[in-house]
Amino acid sequence: MSDATRVLGIEGTAWAASAAVSDSESDDVFIETDAYQPESGGIHPREAAEHMHEAIPRVVERALEYARETFAGPDSAPPIHAVAFSRGPGLGPCLRIVGTAARALAQTLEVPLVGVNHMVAHLEIGRHTADFDDPVCLNASGANAHLLAYRNGRYRVLGETMDTGVGNAIDKFTRHVGWSHPGGPKVEAAAEDGEYVDLPYVVKGMDFSFSGIMSAAKQAYDNGTPVEDVCYSLQENVFGMLTEVSERALSLTGSDELVLGGGVGQNARLREMLAEMCNQRGAEFHAPEPRFLRDNAGMIAVLGAKMYEAGDTLVLEESRVDPNFRPDQVPVTWRPTAESSLAGTETDRERRVRGAEAVVDLEPESGRVRKRRRPKSYRHPQLDDRLRRERTTLEARLTSLARREGVPTPVLADVDPFEARLELEYVGDADLRDALSEARVRDVGRHLATLHRAGVVHGDPTTRNVRVSDERTYLIDFGLGYHTDHVEDYAMDVHVFDQSLVGTADGPAPLREAVREGYREAGDERVLERLRDVEGRGRYVVDEP
Repeated sequence: MSDATRVLGIEGTAWAASAAVSDSESDDVFIETDAYQPESGGIHPREAAEHMHEAIPRVVERALEYARETFAGPDSAPPIHAVAFSRGPGLGPCLRIVGTAARALAQTLEVPLVGVNHMVAHLEIGRHTADFDDPVCLNASGANAHLLAYRNGRYRVLGETMDTGVGNAIDKFTRHVGWSHPGGPKVEAAAEDGEYVDLPYVVKGMDFSFSGIMSAAKQAYDNGTPVEDVCYSLQENVFGMLTEVSERALSLTGSDELVLGGGVGQNARLREMLAEMCNQRGAEFHAPEPRFLRDNAGMIAVLGAKMYEAGDTLVLEESRVDPNFRPDQVPVTWRPTAESSLAGTETDRERRVRGAEAVVDLEPESGRVRKRRRPKSYRHPQLDDRLRRERTTLEARLTSLARREGVPTPVLADVDPFEARLELEYVGDADLRDALSEARVRDVGRHLATLHRAGVVHGDPTTRNVRVSDERTYLIDFGLGYHTDHVEDYAMDVHVFDQSLVGTADGPAPLREAVREGYREAGDERVLERLRDVEGRGRYVVDEP
């Protein structure tokens, strides 16, 4: 008898009615998919559910037929050890159809039921096919866009969209143009003949936003800009944003592995950018084959097998679907508890530090730091040149302004925006990431509140952009900063720091409270109220279990 684990997976979160059989002995994955194709516009939930109702029985029967023919013989019962299904996130009507089918099959086959988070499955199929130990994952799909990494038994959200998923954002533009769903491949094809035009580029720490660039793209098209140029520039900016935040996540965590998940990952330009970025910083990049990138039951079956082997199954009474099932709500039972990535300590700082944006030469003996934003070969040269100059100028200006407001920052010695170079005072003994304490985190809360009172947002206050000594806590790297009087922007600034605590601290709960205490001492309570509001929208990290 074989010791292989075979799991039937069923996927149906939105448009793809899919069933698969995963065999752990051969690592073979059979996938049968019947995709819903709307006649016009985007996905219509009622039509998608009707398609799911009709298609799920067909794809499941084909998968079971494959299992019988391959592993047991045509007259035998299919040798399935468990039934796994996409429990969420997704469209409620579609998920309920899939959940009902999975329960019925598990009872009929007399095997356990496994509920899989769709977004974690995107990550795990990349980790599985790449044979990576501990990657950062960029999920780029229709309804989602976020960065995940593992720490202390869960996948933590390091950064995510502040408005809509990347695929949905692109579809909004293509619907405006009059193109049918899905819009991504049509944008990719049109972009081949385009030239670059300026569009917004919005990155806040490791979070990002697509609403501004999509509005600008629609306006440019309406004003007569050739659609090929708009499509080309959409790809350059949107995928440049995703690549930049992926590099920030690698820098924050210390990981040298990146995997891509989600249907938008089929775009050749996005994969090219991510591969080039990883090559520049000496990291490894992996994108699964296309059948595992788009919504599919193969990834559900593969992760379902890992969960089944870990004993992570569901009783029927607790198998309800969850349309808002976040990846950071999933206990990761299938990875050894000794594994804990994110931010290996940096006990001996090297003289040259490679950050997400710049190379920094440290000269503690002379008390100087020389920083240069090097060109990013993955970005369009025109966009890259603009960002490097703007961010160097902003860093110089806001670093000095923050000092005048009483926030400890390095003294600026020299700046050359055209060469994207800065010379600053060497401050602190370590990054906050490597010397976390409630007192220091409370200092950061006070410093952010002081900045916000002056109408300034830091833009990227992570635990790597705070330097500490026994006496002081310094804010550094203001390159993503800006002037604003919007409470939401201040709340987002605190959120970026809060997110980095979740990503780098073993026990973030008291530290997260400390930053709020510090902010409350020096800042406006309305900012913390808005922070609670945006976290309550379901876009951001959940509280520790």
